[in-house]
Amino acid sequence: MKRPKLKKASKRLSCSKRYKIKKKVREHHRKLRKEAKKKGVSKRVKKDLGVPSSAPFKEEVLREAEQRKLQIEEEKERQRQANKEERAKKRKKEEAASNETGPQAKKTRKDALARKQAAVNRSSKQFLCAELNKVIDASDVIIEVLDARDPQGSRCPQLEEAVLQREGNKKILLLLNKIDLVPKENLEKWIGFLQKEFPVVAFKASTLIQDKTLQAKKSRIVASNDILDKSRGVACFGSSCLSDLLMSFASKTQSEAKLKVGIVGFPNVGKSSLINSMKGVLACNAGVKRGITKSMQEVHISKNVKLIDSPGIVASPTNPPASMALRSLQVEEGQDSVLEAAQTLLKQCDKTQVMLQYNVPDYRNSLEFLTMLAKKRGYLQKGGVPDTQQAATTFLSDWTGAKLSYHCKVPGTHILPVYLMDSVVAEMQNGWNLKRLKAGNEETLNGVKFPNPASSISFISKGPTSGLLSVSEEQPDAANTVEEHNKEAEQTPMDSNDAEEKPEKTSQNKKLVVQFESSALDVNLTATSADDTYDFNAHFK
Repeated sequence: MKRPKLKKASKRLSCSKRYKIKKKVREHHRKLRKEAKKKGVSKRVKKDLGVPSSAPFKEEVLREAEQRKLQIEEEKERQRQANKEERAKKRKKEEAASNETGPQAKKTRKDALARKQAAVNRSSKQFLCAELNKVIDASDVIIEVLDARDPQGSRCPQLEEAVLQREGNKKILLLLNKIDLVPKENLEKWIGFLQKEFPVVAFKASTLIQDKTLQAKKSRIVASNDILDKSRGVACFGSSCLSDLLMSFASKTQSEAKLKVGIVGFPNVGKSSLINSMKGVLACNAGVKRGITKSMQEVHISKNVKLIDSPGIVASPTNPPASMALRSLQVEEGQDSVLEAAQTLLKQCDKTQVMLQYNVPDYRNSLEFLTMLAKKRGYLQKGGVPDTQQAATTFLSDWTGAKLSYHCKVPGTHILPVYLMDSVVAEMQNGWNLKRLKAGNEETLNGVKFPNPASSISFISKGPTSGLLSVSEEQPDAANTVEEHNKEAEQTPMDSNDAEEKPEKTSQNKKLVVQFESSALDVNLTATSADDTYDFNAHFK
């Protein structure tokens, strides 16, 4: 049955009511006129009648009025010029004061310039590397936070080597975060694998810690799945084990100073969330977006222990594309597109598992997958066109954030890195209460609810990710140009004739620099090109 249209309410009134309203309005206006008459206020502006024609000396009176009017205008113009000259003198004084050659003026100018440069370069790689080195130098214990879904890919050999080479006998502790997104059997294997090098702590950080100054709005109706998600996000496992471990290590040190623990790792592995979970309060800014932390921050969690938050490790451009998509900030800085990052991650996964995880039908390439995901999630542009850009952003945030469950296989054989020896491994194990650590990890594993191995995506890890601890101004640009030349050489194969002609063209167009935007299409369409081609001989014989 068709729903009837709702009519607007009528504005018609009965005659008696309408006349009564008009009468009230007339009485109100009459009252206002009487009050204005008593006060001597009149709305009408009296018209200037001018000089009557019968008045004697009319021409002289008009001439005087005209002269008075000109004098008033000249006085206004004189005042305007005086104000203008005064402003010009004030401006000259300020310029002279700024151009003084005194030591105080030079110092103020240098300070202002330094503040301006610091504000501009706060997100630069040089600043991030300098802050990371400050954290390493100031810390007694370095906790390297690893993503339990790809522990080997979250490690930085350059960082570990730099910590071992620093003075002060610094200790390294590995912490596996986001353990609730990995199957239990896979996690136990990784803990046993990594314990052959450094002590390992299993941890699940809380992602829904709110600031105490902010009062959450109470809603009367809450969905049941919302309650479940909040309970999973609020829960924290492994904090008691880590705090006991640090307390016991701090008590063994004879120095009265606090134990300084530096929290390091690649972006979005959960460094700030770890500190917030240990503190129990929102002490550091944390979120799904990568690269929120820009500088070091000290947080006191007890009388003897102090945690130091650090910015994410800058990934080297020489890493494989899959490692750069997960660990670097190229997408946030605009150096790489979200579509290319999503395409790279899809190549490292099993297609069947991705289809079951995102509940999409079979797809031929990454663009088709993102199109179907955009339609399923309702990401549509004007005219109903699927928004693949937003779908790729959501897909990438699922992989980098604490949402998607995937795991990597543990290597069959264990080989120590070049910078590690048996004596160094024994020294790193010394001083820690390993029995308490093992019992704490078992307690954490018993409390966490792990995903089913069938629902977790199998991911191919590319091994440890190379990081940069010191960046010069020319190094990133040179690396990018070399990488771009390599890509162009791979994409455009040359014949022998083209190879002979190319040096002449490059010498002529040496000064011309052309930048092309990267295409979002997947070029691996060899499997489908044969099916999509149309045979003209079928109908035109």
